[in-house]
Amino acid sequence: MNIFKDWLVKKENGEKALAILVDPDKIEASYLEQLVAQANEGNIDYFFVGGSLITTNNLDYTINFLKRESKVPVILFPGSTLQVNTNADAILFLSLISGRNPELLIGKHVEAAPIISASKLEVISTGYMIVESGKATSASYMSNTQAIPYDKPEIAACTAMAGEMLGLKCNYLEAGSGAVNSVSCEMVKRVAKACKSPLIVGGGIRDKETAKVICDAGADIIVMGTSIESKPDLVKSIAKLIQSYKIKAFES
Repeated sequence: MNIFKDWLVKKENGEKALAILVDPDKIEASYLEQLVAQANEGNIDYFFVGGSLITTNNLDYTINFLKRESKVPVILFPGSTLQVNTNADAILFLSLISGRNPELLIGKHVEAAPIISASKLEVISTGYMIVESGKATSASYMSNTQAIPYDKPEIAACTAMAGEMLGLKCNYLEAGSGAVNSVSCEMVKRVAKACKSPLIVGGGIRDKETAKVICDAGADIIVMGTSIESKPDLVKSIAKLIQSYKIKAFES
């Protein structure tokens, strides 16, 4: 399966997708079992695995468990080169284009490139943009960069355009884990209108209503993580919303 081609097909058809972000530092066996059950019921399209900072040895266990127990693609969402794991299906090769930290624009990528090249990982180059969300997040702190101001959608749009012109395959607007606010509807609209590539949006999506607003604004993939750790049943509610876009695409 070529995951990125699947994203392009979904985008062309007007479909949406749900990715669940799994932080290896926060997992328990019971939680992973719940996620796998949801995945096997068709409620989850992708697993993103990783985090801004991982302090345990659970990465390999998490990836292998998800792959063994479900058929949902497992995509690395690496916060550092230490999170490159060749057992996953693909990797978001994140370039932090919203910041000016050279190590996260290209430096760490040079270190990881030989390992990734020798693996079977599908590489999805991604323009990663951290957006101000009402409080400092792990992503903004660990990256040592300033976030795009919440009320400056034009900056996000121009940044995304530049990333696309540089050849990055998709864009990712990130409010951050535990964000007070999700990315604004206007910012999602501006980026979606400015670029032809798939748009991923995550952070601060805690309910079906917010998910719908972001999907309607132009997000192709929404990412949920922290909010479902305490409310695993929320996955079913969001999955029904995502399914409604698939039905609309089929009917049209």
